[in-house]
Amino acid sequence: MTALGSVAFDEFGRPFIILKDQDKQTRLVGLEAQKSHILAAKSVAGILRTSLGPKGLDKMLVSPDGEVMVTNDGATILQQMDVEHQIARLLVQLSKSQDDEIGDGTTGVVVLAGALLEQAEQLLDRGIHPIRVADGYEMAAQAACARLDEIADDFPVDLEAPEPLIQTAMTTLGSKIVNKCHRQMAEIAVNAILVNKCHRQMAEIAVNAILSVADMKRRDVDFELIKIETKVGGSLEDTMLVKGVIINKDFSHPQMPKEVKDAKLAILTCPFEPPKPKTKHKLDITCVEDYRKLREYEQEQFEGMVQQVKDTGANLVICQWGFDDEANHLLLQKKLPAVRWVGGPEIELIAIATGGRIVPRFSELTAEKLGNAGIVREITFGTTKDRMLVIEDCKDSRAVTIFIRGANRMIVDEAKRSLHDALCVVRNLVKDSRIVYGGGASEIACALAVSKCANKISTLEQYAVRAFGDALESIPMALAENAGMAPTQTVAEVKSRQLKEENAHLGIDCMANGTNDMKQQHVIETLLSKKQQIMLATQVVRMILKIDDVRTPTDRI
Repeated sequence: MTALGSVAFDEFGRPFIILKDQDKQTRLVGLEAQKSHILAAKSVAGILRTSLGPKGLDKMLVSPDGEVMVTNDGATILQQMDVEHQIARLLVQLSKSQDDEIGDGTTGVVVLAGALLEQAEQLLDRGIHPIRVADGYEMAAQAACARLDEIADDFPVDLEAPEPLIQTAMTTLGSKIVNKCHRQMAEIAVNAILVNKCHRQMAEIAVNAILSVADMKRRDVDFELIKIETKVGGSLEDTMLVKGVIINKDFSHPQMPKEVKDAKLAILTCPFEPPKPKTKHKLDITCVEDYRKLREYEQEQFEGMVQQVKDTGANLVICQWGFDDEANHLLLQKKLPAVRWVGGPEIELIAIATGGRIVPRFSELTAEKLGNAGIVREITFGTTKDRMLVIEDCKDSRAVTIFIRGANRMIVDEAKRSLHDALCVVRNLVKDSRIVYGGGASEIACALAVSKCANKISTLEQYAVRAFGDALESIPMALAENAGMAPTQTVAEVKSRQLKEENAHLGIDCMANGTNDMKQQHVIETLLSKKQQIMLATQVVRMILKIDDVRTPTDRI
């Protein structure tokens, strides 16, 4: 016997504990289980609802060790939350899927899924089977996507005229909030401002970064060529795009030159040290003569390695591994600047940018394997003299680095997340240049189309299709509510105007610009993002509705 209950053995002799209160435990099945799942999903969606749109609020997330994060990015909020309920975890995975596939709309997809489940709960109470509800939702999703294709506009993606792309990136950055430090003395007042104070600059950086690495023939963008580097200090306006690579390293010796022009880079993954046997070995030094011989051997090896690099014509060494003070001093004497402890991903990016080859052995190093860069310079920041290395004017300028500055870590991290969303949006436009208009305009247009589709259905699914249309209106309702408007009245007015004027560009005027025409306000969203939101939310909701019981490996019948 134990404090929990009695120990028994199964037919294989494995022990298990029979809990004393096992007969008192109940499990939720059927409709009660489905309602429990819907309640958990609605709770998660309710958390993100208030952070939707340009006037959405931020969330402060505090980790167990006290680290603070302030953000309104849906995927980040859900990833940092400690979610225990299994269905709530599905919504976390839903947001992550949207972030991985599209990079934008991570908040909207969860809010839509919560609204669909809220409507499904009412249908379940009316006795409609969950499968009929799920089938109706899928029919409505197809109708909504068809309507999106009808109202979509072709969008010009031109390397010579990036202004339309900048406007789209500004739409993405319009809802991002960061903090900016205004005081310079001991008392610091942090004033929360919208990124759109400088989001024109950030939008231009995002667009230029994408256009620098985009392959317009294949209509694709390789994100591996875009590196985002951050450094606390300075202001958000100091964020810049470097047509090259920035690495958080400095020259290995303080007396080495801080700038190398017309650099020929030897990119090494072998250390500056004498070779060691790969098997276990032992070296006994019993006298001074043995020690001198060992020192002479190491000296010869160091000089041979450095000379091999010099003979190829290299004037800069990028080494993945470290080297000791003796090798460092010898490199300084031979006037060969070097950078050590450069990480693997950075080594690869430098090789791509400079057109060099990564060399694993000194014997394999040749002049043809050297990388080329116009200038390699060391930059310092603030009074702390933090150093970073900038490699510019590279042979292959398609590799770029976005260098983000900010007053503190929270600002820098939020700016990094914001720029990631903007990069993803521009990438999506390169893949598919069709766009729809934001501010809830496309959701209202889809809701009207879904309602018309429901009128043509004679089976029980018509109720689910009509409920899907009502759920689509939750996005503009949340936008109006977060902007301080009367949500029901505002959405009803815009909906009636869309019907009357047959204008699918009318949405919620969150910024109070005096017009509901989102085309005039340049509030633009990619068609890929909007369709992905609808399809992903529908698939996850169908999965949740089909679950009527939850069993764990410890359950016994």
